[in-house]
Parts: sequence; C-alpha cells; structure tokens
Amino acid sequence: MSNKYDWDLIERLLHEVQNGADKTFAPRKYAEEHAATKAQAGESVESLDALKMSAADLEALLLKRGFIESRPEEEGGNGENFILTPRGSSLLAMIDSSIPGNAPPRQVLDDQTDALDPNTFDTVSSKAQVAPGAI
Repeated sequence: MSNKYDWDLIERLLHEVQNGADKTFAPRKYAEEHAATKAQAGESVESLDALKMSAADLEALLLKRGFIESRPEEEGGNGENFILTPRGSSLLAMIDSSIPGNAPPRQVLDDQTDALDPNTFDTVSSKAQVAPGAI
C-alpha cells in the first residue's frame, strides 16, 4: 500500500517555508487558506479540521525527513520557522504547480510506496525524467 500525499497542500507549506523568514510557521492557518482557495476554485474541500491536522502532520513529516529544517537565527530564525533544505527545494521544484508540466513528477511520486521517504525521494528526484526542467 502506498502513501498518497496532498501535493497541493505540501506545495503550499513549502512555499510558506520559503517565504517565511520573519514569521512563525503556522500549518493550520495555511490549511485554512488552502481550503478557501480550493473552495473559490470550485473544488471540493475535505473536512477543515482534517485538513488542519494533515497540515500539522505534514510539517512534522517534512521536518523529520529532512525537507525543511529550523531557520538559523542569523537568517531570522526564531525557533518556530524553517528553511528549505536542498531536498525540500528539489521537492518544491518537482511539484510546483506554476511550472508547466508538473503532473508527471507528481504521478511518479504517487507511484512510489512512500514518495517522502528520504532514500526513495532522493532516488526518484535524481532520475532525468522527473528532474525539474527535464520534462
């Protein structure tokens, strides 16, 4: 059985990490904003509470598996905000919806048993067919 991830929510969280130098990371708030954006686009939204819990769980998973790390104090770190690691930057590049043709990398990730397992991700992200710009 493979883990399926909400790539849109992960993309949102990674963008917030990327742009969040001076603010506390707030995954539950980002989940609310993500749900509102989906609803405005006419997409169905799962339970808001479930989405908030999922965002908090994803934050912990991304941190534990080395996609994000605590922002250093000299870069505005306050103990409650993060930076993207090289692995996190690769993930964002693969799933970024603003890049044309990002569906194939998401599909390749979905085909893995656990796409966010560090070893699995590093192997998949190094393959030419899913490398950013190779599509």
